[in-house]
Parts: sequence; C-alpha cells; structure tokens
Amino acid sequence: MRVALIDDYEVVVRGLAVMLRTYRDRVEIVELDANTRVGGRVDIALYDSFANPQGDRSQVRALAANPLVDKVAVYSWNLDALLVESAFANGASGYLAKSLPARQLVAALEEVHRGVRQVHAGVPGTKVVVGDWPGREEGLTQREAEVLALITQGLSNSAIAECAHLSINSVKTYIRNCYRRIGVTSRAQAVLWGVEHGFRPDRARSAAPGSRDATAGP
Repeated sequence: MRVALIDDYEVVVRGLAVMLRTYRDRVEIVELDANTRVGGRVDIALYDSFANPQGDRSQVRALAANPLVDKVAVYSWNLDALLVESAFANGASGYLAKSLPARQLVAALEEVHRGVRQVHAGVPGTKVVVGDWPGREEGLTQREAEVLALITQGLSNSAIAECAHLSINSVKTYIRNCYRRIGVTSRAQAVLWGVEHGFRPDRARSAAPGSRDATAGP
C-alpha cells in the first residue's frame, strides 16, 4: 500500500513516517509531502490536519480530485460528526483519529485501501501520543503547538477557531498555555518565537483568510 503523508510541516510528516517505520512490509511511504505536491501515483493520501484547514475545506477536495491519488484519508483529533460528513462529501474515503496507535492506524489505512468507507475513532478515552510536532521538546501539546503555528501564520483568534474547529474560549486557553510554556507575554513575542523555532510552514501557501497584524493581543 503506497501512502503519501500530507502536511505543511516537515517535522509532522517525518514524525508520521517514523511512527509507521515498523510496518514497512504493509505501508510504503512514497511521498513526504511537506514541500511538493503529490507527484506519483499513491493508494492513499493521508491528510494531516495539523495547522491546516480541516477536512471540510477545499484542500481535501483537491486531493480527492487528483488523478494520482486513489483515496484520501483525513487524519485529525476532531471527530465532530458534521466535520466528518463534510470531509466525506469532499471526497475523503476515510477519517482517522490521531488517538490511534500505529498498529491500528495501519489497519485503518488498509481498510480504506480496500474501499471500506469508515471513521476510525480508536478506543474512547484513550490518549496516545503519536508522531511529532514543532515545540514538542518545549512541552507543547499537539493542540497547543497547532494554535501557536496558526498564530505564527498570522491568523486571528476567530480565524484560528474556525480553522481548528475550536471555541474562542478554547483558543484563548491554548494561547495562554503556549505563552506560559515558551516564556512570552505578547502575541508579537509568540510570533517571533514561533518563527525562530520552526512554526512557519515548510511549504508556502497563500495568506490565510482572517489573518491580521501579529501585534494584536490574544
């Protein structure tokens, strides 16, 4: 099964590749797509939602329309039913939770490959730390790192809430946690810290809607 890993952050796709390394007999990673578009035929494009638009947006629809991609699976913490259905409406063939350990993730990818259109949510209440993300070595959780990445990209709080499917209050809580962990007190300082610590996307994209002056408060 040939799989392309899709995310704008090199550390994220490399972390996924490492996570799957013991399953090379079942999964062949043929694209680490932090810097290029899918350029060769793949069975599954695994779209990681870290600091990216969710599965209800055009990115998943474009992947599903790519003639080089057989199937698309969305890889996300957010299992909201409407978001999941929107991802399927955009052409996704599977929706996989980030709480899945490597063995279950590989089994889920194989089911998607066989044409079983399913949501793979893992065991309720189970928290599995998988893959990698910028700021992990500083103690940032995946969600905190994602919010900081979106701040570094220039998104406003409301745009972060829309992109990550979080409430405004949750966004503000994550921002406060980020500030405390990285030792900053303002948005401008957080952006500078993010730029210096790998929170800018490795693949350039057009400016995100809702971006604003980085000096705005949390």
